[in-house]
Amino acid sequence: MNEPLVFIPGMLCDARLFGPQIAELSSEFAVMVAPITRGERIEEIASGLLDQLPLKFALAGLSMGGIVAMELLRRAPDRITRIALMDTNPLAETPQSATLYEPMIISARAGRFEDVMTQVMRPEYLADGQHREEVLELAYQMARDLGPEVFVRQVRALQRRRDQQPVLRRCKVPALVLCGEYDTLTPVKRHSFMAELIPYAKLHVVDRAGHLPTLERPDETTDALRTWMKQPFVLQ
Repeated sequence: MNEPLVFIPGMLCDARLFGPQIAELSSEFAVMVAPITRGERIEEIASGLLDQLPLKFALAGLSMGGIVAMELLRRAPDRITRIALMDTNPLAETPQSATLYEPMIISARAGRFEDVMTQVMRPEYLADGQHREEVLELAYQMARDLGPEVFVRQVRALQRRRDQQPVLRRCKVPALVLCGEYDTLTPVKRHSFMAELIPYAKLHVVDRAGHLPTLERPDETTDALRTWMKQPFVLQ
């Protein structure tokens, strides 16, 4: 029997980020989406999720969801049967980059959340193409629905996140590192580096996609995830 598949969405995203994958894969696997809307530290978010997740599960996170996924792997490696890290970053925030969030927090609290949304997800983070505006509008709608309070909590968590390189080096389960070809926020070079850190990782670069390949190129992304889910377990 296949293990359940748990998706973790990125900042200001919900299950709609994985809509095409849920529709396609839910006929083959038990699928659930874990929210990252509570807690002001990555560790706190991960701890809360572990109380709700199955005893054993496959884990797939995108962007901030990938950062939370790496923390789950650090905390409970015996519960995660395989991991997919998509358009994400294993490094800690630098003091300089952490301070760049502060003006956005001020704007969000001052009622200018629409402006903040356009900074968090810029058009150039997605690949140019006929579906870019549609994907962008869905990203903005997810952000509106979650709201500024969730944004501030998620930013605080990102600002304090730890470096997860040691966790990736210790990973002993089938791992997929996936990235959009034109992701300028977390570029392919970063994912090549991540794949080299993980002993059993496979790197998949999604053609003509940017930071949200699950929506930009859903069929190719779903196929990559299906192949990963059907990989044999690595013996410990």
